Amino acid sequence: MPQQQLPAVSVIMPVLNEERHLRNAVRHILAQEYAGEMEVVIALGPSTDRTDEIAAELVREDPRVHTVPNPTGRTPAALNAAIKASRHPVVVRVDGHGMLSPNYIATAVRLLAETGAANVGGIMHAEGENAWEEAVAAAMTSKIGVGNAAFHTGGAAGPAETVYLGVFRREVLEQQGGYNEEFIRAQDWELNFRIREAGGQIWFSPELRVQYRPRPSIKALAKQYKDYGKWRHVVARYHSGSINLRYLAPPAAVCAIAAGLVVGVAVTPWGLVVPAGYLAAITAGSLPAGKGLSLKARAQIPVALATMHMSWGAGFLTSPRSLAKKVIASRRPAVKAPAPAPAE
Repeated sequence: MPQQQLPAVSVIMPVLNEERHLRNAVRHILAQEYAGEMEVVIALGPSTDRTDEIAAELVREDPRVHTVPNPTGRTPAALNAAIKASRHPVVVRVDGHGMLSPNYIATAVRLLAETGAANVGGIMHAEGENAWEEAVAAAMTSKIGVGNAAFHTGGAAGPAETVYLGVFRREVLEQQGGYNEEFIRAQDWELNFRIREAGGQIWFSPELRVQYRPRPSIKALAKQYKDYGKWRHVVARYHSGSINLRYLAPPAAVCAIAAGLVVGVAVTPWGLVVPAGYLAAITAGSLPAGKGLSLKARAQIPVALATMHMSWGAGFLTSPRSLAKKVIASRRPAVKAPAPAPAE
């Protein structure tokens, strides 16, 4: 596409306590191999670290960077605030701990034009900076860790239910009224669902890669995946047709392991076969996942896998029905684009 025809791009970034990665994430945006006009809008939540200070430095250093307040600290509110404050026809969502590959925006703009899609996205390529994060990254990119989710493990380009982050046509976001702010998590799935209901296409391409920094501790990883499980159950209640066996595997594992432990302790040692079998499975599954990593990182992959599975499953099982009712009450209908006026 000739430079004069390249659409201007708005990059929106919700951040909260991202002092560790924010500067590097913005550096990867500003260094994009894209000749079109670009702006970066950072939505600042109530951080307790140096995030606001670093953001202010970035604004002073480059006129393309702007900030907007997000008093709630919630991701969907941040995204909507950044969308409202931005102005260009292509909107690129990036997180404060995500590092775009050099040609990410150029490739996404090309794919929007080639496919006619409303939203395009690609692979969340997890990479760690220490042994624990490398273990989590290996777990997050393995089928034993996350199943066959294309945006984690890769796959062929084509239509998808949802994609990681996303590069949108602004008119689509405006037609749908942005993100549903009741979805503290899974807001991307809900928005993409409305886009698809309205006849728009969501397109996955492995050409699009974003480096993702995993959570730095077991506690943080457990909280992240418990939230994922809780909100995935909300989504299942919101739209019953969205559930599949991949989503039911972690809660089933939690129930089976808990039952096995109770039976093993109170009735017969044979009950311990279930938790022992699970440990054997994740240990065996961690061997190919850890290929090329240090011994210290490989040894922690089963811990990461168990943390992800058990936390996700527990979150799914304990997700309150009242939360789903509240979210369902806020349901937004999909809004179709107006039909063109008939020629006179």
